[in-house]
Amino acid sequence: MANKRDYYEVLGVQKDAAPDEIKRAYRKLAAANHPDRNKGDEAALERFKEAASAFEVLGDEEKREIYDRYGHEGLERRGGGPQFQNAADIFGAFGDIFGELFGGGGGGGAAAANRPRRGDSLRYPVQLDLKEAFLGCKRSVSFERDEICKTCTGNGAKPGTKPEFCSTCAGLGVVNQTRSGFGFQFQQRAACPACRGAGSIIREKCPDCRGAGRKAEPVTIEVAIPAGVDTGMQVVRQGEGEPGANGGPRGDLHCEIVVKEHPLFKREGTHLTCRVPVTFSQAALGAEFDLPMLVGTELLKIPAGTQPGEVLRKRGLGMPDHRTQRRGDLLVEIQVEVPKKLNEKQEQLIRELASLDQTHVSSHRKSFLEKLKDLFAPITGADEDPKS
Repeated sequence: MANKRDYYEVLGVQKDAAPDEIKRAYRKLAAANHPDRNKGDEAALERFKEAASAFEVLGDEEKREIYDRYGHEGLERRGGGPQFQNAADIFGAFGDIFGELFGGGGGGGAAAANRPRRGDSLRYPVQLDLKEAFLGCKRSVSFERDEICKTCTGNGAKPGTKPEFCSTCAGLGVVNQTRSGFGFQFQQRAACPACRGAGSIIREKCPDCRGAGRKAEPVTIEVAIPAGVDTGMQVVRQGEGEPGANGGPRGDLHCEIVVKEHPLFKREGTHLTCRVPVTFSQAALGAEFDLPMLVGTELLKIPAGTQPGEVLRKRGLGMPDHRTQRRGDLLVEIQVEVPKKLNEKQEQLIRELASLDQTHVSSHRKSFLEKLKDLFAPITGADEDPKS
């Protein structure tokens, strides 16, 4: 520990340097001391390893905090110190950075292909009716996904055999290629053509998966749908996607929600809207009746004198919010129906009502009728001779 230089000094940055500044400083040092550019130079290799150790600590927020407080000793005690033994370790850890520096893998980005990688996520549509979306539900979804082959336990080789070490790339999965450009020659790492980047070769393939190490299998998974979901939302089941590569974790299953239209209610966010037809007498005199809801019924009171198109609000009777479960409102639009056919008694009563309307005309209605009379009255003097 006594011989270790300060990591900030190694990278040439201040202790308050931002993460991007630390990354840029490491890139610069890694490029200058890269083994492919300094073949046989042990001093450059040591500087390369030293810079990688500094970046591993200062590029990690948690490790950097420990280092700032307790120095190298704090990292050693917590087992968080860099463990790089050679350049290959560094390429495996920071392959993405070397890919940026050297293009297509540089000094180890392709080798990083052998590191554990997360599997792909899957998407599956789940259709619900409005009641299911209102209450929440559990839904079993069935689909096919890749599973690790049980016959070969995922290595792709026929039982009784195993993948062979690739001598072309020494098991790294990558090989050096010399390229020329702009008057210079430089080395670039690429996937090994013999093993296609796997680091091993399967001579006898598993008969079940044909060397893939996995095969498509039907699966059924139960998904809990929370109350209040809407079309376009997703319910995620973590770890139920495709298996990862090289022992990496599975991806996720994204259930994409589609809510079917309801014959009575329409949805506007967390609010529910509906149109309720009533007769003229119900609108004029008021009425009460049970309105069928998504669950049960609700007493709807129509106040006397309700006008066509008027909206009655019932608070807290809408859809729940899928996060807070707070419910929106129910908005009821009143539609006054005019009967197309009348029986004799109905016609008589309506004519009596009409007679009363003519007798007891309000000043507002009288003014309107007078305006109509003026509008359609003949124009005075229209037929007179203009010369007379």
